[in-house]
Amino acid sequence: MAFSMLQLFVIGALGPRLVGELGISRTGLGLTTTAGFGAAALLSPMAGRLVDRVGPRRCLIALLLLTAASLALIGAVPGASVLLLAVALGGVPQALANPATNKVILAAVPAERRAAVTGWKQSGVQCGAFVAGLPLSLLAAGVGWRGAVWSAAAAAAVAALWAARALPADPPPATTGPPAAASSPCDTWRLAAFSLLLGCGIASVNTYLALFGSQRLGMTPTTAAALVAVLGVAGIGGRVGWARAAGRPGWAEALPALLAAGAVGAALLLAAALRAHPLVWPAAVAVGSFAVSANAVSMVLVLRKAAPGRAGKDSALVSAGFFAGFAVGPPLFGALVSATGYGPGWLLAAAEFAAASAIAVPLMLRRNGGPDA
Repeated sequence: MAFSMLQLFVIGALGPRLVGELGISRTGLGLTTTAGFGAAALLSPMAGRLVDRVGPRRCLIALLLLTAASLALIGAVPGASVLLLAVALGGVPQALANPATNKVILAAVPAERRAAVTGWKQSGVQCGAFVAGLPLSLLAAGVGWRGAVWSAAAAAAVAALWAARALPADPPPATTGPPAAASSPCDTWRLAAFSLLLGCGIASVNTYLALFGSQRLGMTPTTAAALVAVLGVAGIGGRVGWARAAGRPGWAEALPALLAAGAVGAALLLAAALRAHPLVWPAAVAVGSFAVSANAVSMVLVLRKAAPGRAGKDSALVSAGFFAGFAVGPPLFGALVSATGYGPGWLLAAAEFAAASAIAVPLMLRRNGGPDA
């Protein structure tokens, strides 16, 4: 999971250096996220069926090899157009990540431990954010951003070799059984819509946080990249903690709306940082603790409600919504910031989180016994 989105965190953390060397505009930087997540959103339904058919081991090896190729190409790009192609290639491992890892959890982890394990699994994405925001940023200061990205590509290739040697063989495809009693197509689509709006806000923060720190708050590129690392660490703790809490009866249905509401406050803190610069640090922590963590709770719900043989497909549908949000959010944010400044941009992110919270409220009401309760 850490490798599956590393290329996008690298672009976000190294954004000030990329903007300077390649001459990319703020809107162009947002389009890189659109290319990666647009490809992931389009490919997710196909990826879910593929994982259900051929097994998670083969898909995880392919994920790591494709990540290595995408990172190697990013390190060699001469300009913005090739960068978009490289990031689009990275959309393929993104599409494979949740279906493949969720299938592993269903196959290997007892039901009572799946929520906690899912939280640790989802925290891998934020490990990628931390690596991009701190170690790779420090490495880029010494050997250049291209050398840092090529180092990440080599690490992904080594991980692919390890996966090929260490993971057990894929079992034969399971026979599709009758729908599970708890399974609800309406719930899956609701989680997909929730994830779309959540992804819009999170992607805007991921893509522009370092640039915001550098351009408006007077931070050095390394310090600005550390904001992404702080967000990543908070996201790790939040995903592990909230996913474990989601394992309690009724909590998984209540948490998405509550966490998205907390993310509204995080976005408002970012807007306030324009006047009180130190607020950007607690804002980054709050985005990781609430907005980023909500995605892990969504995956706990998917695993709990998936019908037999459909875990890959349902995971892919919810992931497709999340990736679509990542594709749409940053260009809108970038265009708004170019026209009006960062303040309205952070208010847009707050509105997206608020809409996500509203969409998730019916899950909470159903858990509580209905609107009267």
